[in-house]
Amino acid sequence: MRAFAFFLMLALTGCGLRPMYSGGESGPVAAGLHSVSVQAIPGKAGWLVRKELVARLSHGDVATPRYRLEVELDDNITGYGIRGDRAATRERRTLRARYRLVDLASGLVVVDATAGSDAGIDVVSSQYATVAAEQSALERLSGVVADQIVGRLALFVSHGGQQP
Repeated sequence: MRAFAFFLMLALTGCGLRPMYSGGESGPVAAGLHSVSVQAIPGKAGWLVRKELVARLSHGDVATPRYRLEVELDDNITGYGIRGDRAATRERRTLRARYRLVDLASGLVVVDATAGSDAGIDVVSSQYATVAAEQSALERLSGVVADQIVGRLALFVSHGGQQP
């Protein structure tokens, strides 16, 4: 069994794979992500997504940003599962983001992409419970969308600022 593990490790070293976040907080990818300033995003969903992005990218204000991240959100709730009295029994909340990473030195957009996710919500007889479920879904979706954006930006930074 040890011989198999050894040969597996040997084979993986030859394939060219390397950890994206090697070096931890002082590594090149982390340093590149720390140089991104996040523009304000309007609305409650925008506040939540920006908060998640700042927590993942820079852990606060960026002293000398190299990039500016601009995000536009589309937050939508659609009812479906209609009963006989035309009341919805389920809702789907979708959060979509179009984001652009702008190189501040040249003013060029270096990444222009989208991210998004959705969540199903049960509509119950208590209006308070339904609103709470909608808000909880928005908080979860904000984290998912922020993770997608940061993953794409990390890929960009790990390729030396070039599109992969």
